[in-house]
Amino acid sequence: MDLNADLGEREAADGRDDPLLAVVTSAAVACGGHAGTPAVMAEVCRSARRLGVVVGAHPSYVDREGFGRRPMTVAADVLADQLVAQVGTLQDVARAEGLVVRFVKPHGALYNAMADDLALAGLVADTVRSLGQDLVLVGLAGSPGLEAAARRGLAVAAEGFCDRAYRPDGRLVPRGTPGAVLTDPAAVVRQALELASEGRVTTADGSRRSLHVDTLCCHSDTPDAVSLARAVRAGLAAAGVPVEPFVR
Repeated sequence: MDLNADLGEREAADGRDDPLLAVVTSAAVACGGHAGTPAVMAEVCRSARRLGVVVGAHPSYVDREGFGRRPMTVAADVLADQLVAQVGTLQDVARAEGLVVRFVKPHGALYNAMADDLALAGLVADTVRSLGQDLVLVGLAGSPGLEAAARRGLAVAAEGFCDRAYRPDGRLVPRGTPGAVLTDPAAVVRQALELASEGRVTTADGSRRSLHVDTLCCHSDTPDAVSLARAVRAGLAAAGVPVEPFVR
């Protein structure tokens, strides 16, 4: 099972992502839409190379003020250009640091919207393919949007979340709702193990839903994120679940 985190979501190169990079196997790097700068991207890539972590792009709607978490309506051609610019910037930075960007994981409102908007998912998939035949698109496990992207011939990876509560329909409980973010280490590890070992998740109403995942996310902005990620990795190891990148 792959363990990923969204990193580089800051304005200054100060090394704060290194503790998480020492735990995860894949890093989705903010590339300017909602956060991040070329200097921060370079720092994350440099540390990822040293630690053997696979790097991917984490593009979003261009909305730094709202951290990419506000729903937006963007013309298809404009959005495609924005995604190309963001991913392309990280590809250039990574190349200079001796790395290749291996996947694309949209951020925030864009990620959520493409889970159900098949036209948007198709646009993102086609744009990702244009940026590199070997790029993998990461999206919400069990979502129609991710299935639509796969039907277009693009390699995809289904993502589950260690630190976010699920609704019975398999979507995430919206941020701002009480209990949407899981912060109790036992609960986070329990959900990670359930997803990785059993292929299912216990939802907010206590029901269980089948959910195949290829990668598990620990958000870097969840309180005490490093400790939670360490607990998840230790829990997976104790359960005999190999922890390794989903793409090499």
